[in-house]
Amino acid sequence: MMAYGELYERLAAAAVRGHAARQGLALPAPLGEKPLEALTESELTALLELGSAWGVKLYRFKRGHESLPRVKQILGFLRSVRPESLLDVGSGRGVFLFPFLDAFPGVPVTSLDLLDYRVNFLEDIRRGGVDRLTAMRADICAGPAPEKSADVVTLLEVLEHIPDVQAAVTAAVRIARRYVAVSVPSKQDDNPEHIHLLTKPVLTELFANAGCDRLHFGGVPGHLILTASLGEGSRWT
Repeated sequence: MMAYGELYERLAAAAVRGHAARQGLALPAPLGEKPLEALTESELTALLELGSAWGVKLYRFKRGHESLPRVKQILGFLRSVRPESLLDVGSGRGVFLFPFLDAFPGVPVTSLDLLDYRVNFLEDIRRGGVDRLTAMRADICAGPAPEKSADVVTLLEVLEHIPDVQAAVTAAVRIARRYVAVSVPSKQDDNPEHIHLLTKPVLTELFANAGCDRLHFGGVPGHLILTASLGEGSRWT
């Protein structure tokens, strides 16, 4: 059995409270009414036990993803540039999103995803007390946010899945005020959902077509990482 201390406990507790609200399940008054940050350890444990009994997938909040090399490198970059807001495209299972929410407690985050069940799950977290998180069911290629509306846009393990990758890059560059951060697989693999191999020359061309040529490339084993600098106030680390 997973120890609750191995979780992002307050995010998991928020998911439980949001699930309860959505399903019309009753919570004892202190557990449902106190601000999330004011919950004691015993109250957090009580919420997580209820969530486990209700079938909330608490394993999604297991700590450790922040130690993945690609996630660690992106978090390090973001700590250096101190984002004022974030648009995270394709948040998926929260491999990056949950460490970010934990590490940047004051930063508003909008998460885009194409799948209803993922958006509903993230909405439970917002409903349960993380009100700086907004979840949207949207396609980045459709340009779902206004120009320069997010300080930083992240496209992490996403572009290789998108048929019109140029449209996705162009939209991200339009929406970001200062930076776009990208990670992609650095070599061919057997994942049938990976429809592009996005090399450094390919990414350079995609961003140039979107009007951005201030690019910094790095990487970790198995992954290529790109940060694109846009507009005033951006800088390299």
